[in-house]
Amino acid sequence: MSLWSSWLAERSSDIASSHRVQLALTATVAAALGVSAVIGLQNARRIYSVYDLKESIPDLNSPHDVEKINDFGGAVAEAGSESKDDERSAALARRARLGDYDEDLVLEQLARNRVFLTDDGLAKLRKAFVIVVGCGGVGSHATAALARSGCGRLRLIDFDQVTLSSLNRHAVATLADVGTPKVLCLQKRLEQVVPWTQFECLNQLFGEKSAASQLGPWANGQKPDYVIDAIDNIDSKVALLLYCHRNGIQVVSSMGAGCKSDPTRVFIGDISASAEDPLSRATRRKLRLQGVKDGIPVVFSSEKPGPGKAELLPLSEDEFNKGSVNELGVLPDFRVRILPVLGTMPALFGLCVANHVILEITGYPHEYLPSKGREKMYEGILMQLQGLEERVAKHHGFEPGGVRIPVTVDDVGYFIEEVWRGRSAVSGLASRLALTRWRKPAGKWLDTRTPGQTADVLRLDELVCMTKDEMLRHEKEVLREGRAPEELYDQSVVELVERRWREERAFRAQR
Repeated sequence: MSLWSSWLAERSSDIASSHRVQLALTATVAAALGVSAVIGLQNARRIYSVYDLKESIPDLNSPHDVEKINDFGGAVAEAGSESKDDERSAALARRARLGDYDEDLVLEQLARNRVFLTDDGLAKLRKAFVIVVGCGGVGSHATAALARSGCGRLRLIDFDQVTLSSLNRHAVATLADVGTPKVLCLQKRLEQVVPWTQFECLNQLFGEKSAASQLGPWANGQKPDYVIDAIDNIDSKVALLLYCHRNGIQVVSSMGAGCKSDPTRVFIGDISASAEDPLSRATRRKLRLQGVKDGIPVVFSSEKPGPGKAELLPLSEDEFNKGSVNELGVLPDFRVRILPVLGTMPALFGLCVANHVILEITGYPHEYLPSKGREKMYEGILMQLQGLEERVAKHHGFEPGGVRIPVTVDDVGYFIEEVWRGRSAVSGLASRLALTRWRKPAGKWLDTRTPGQTADVLRLDELVCMTKDEMLRHEKEVLREGRAPEELYDQSVVELVERRWREERAFRAQR
């Protein structure tokens, strides 16, 4: 012990005599105290933050504003409810649109688009004027993509408001936007991203009577470079597409994204090529009745419905029991059934639409998917129908030569694609198709008043689609031997034929 004590005394004496060692010890102690103080301060701040967060959660019995959510899921907006950030963003956007914004900053923000589209392509996009009609799931994503890519002028048209159920698919809406017009929501949120973009918001329902003004030039006289159709109401959709087609306005249309889930089956093609989509089918059908069968690019899904997949749902029994079902829609004649929508699919449709518009405006090379190219097939079906009618006429004692049938190639295409969905009514097969009368002709079905010419009094709603083999059997047993179709086919086939004819008569009555 005496040796250890003497050694420690000597070392203590050496340390005390060393000024450097003293400074080092002092610094070490000070650093340790500083670290302890910082850790303690951070811990205290964390405790206070958690306390503040817990205090901010209202008690279950405290007053709330749930009653401010209206009947259709939209919050009642209050005047002066905009945040200071929103006010600053709006002020910055006003200044930027007047030119008070650094051009270098704009080009830096658009740098990736610039190197992709080249300076010339980006310049075209920045000068472009695009109209988006319908600002829901599809339209909001298309608008956001165009704005972020540098589109200079955007006119937004939509009558509707952001609802709580909109938030699963809307591109930019937040809870704070519920109850506000969709067009104003888009402008407010996108101005915070691209303040130099010019917006014109029309909180209106698009209609045939207002089309000329809603799709008219910008304030400076610039005509729209492109129109995007993101409407989910068939009549408004057809009115928009017809107006654009007849007035030479470039338009691209989004077909239905509801009940779709397979992103690998989303395509851009001509409207004549779209399939497996009720919205697309009804739109095509009405356009064909107006003489428009192709020439309109659309985004569509070829996904087929199937067991276990989502489908259009009826309103619940409780809602029907309330009565006044029409009042449940935002507008008269608009759908009030529940349309299941996976939030990702409208985004895909909207981005595809915006992508197409950007490539078209900038002149970027791209291959456009062709239509089905089935004109030759329709011509062949028409010739088969002509031959069938001549054979039937000969069987019934008429001269077969020169029989004229009141059917054109366009009629064949319409009936094959729109009425019969490109499939046989008997077997559902889609190959080697033909058209035939459904029943044996009766009465005066040939007009021979014109010398040298026999006119076939064939009504279009007498025609049924079959395969060629089914047609030949039908000719033998029904058109020649006189059997009734009900004797030859299952009840389901007979009901399908009658249902399709009823649908066709209803469509033609709207012409």
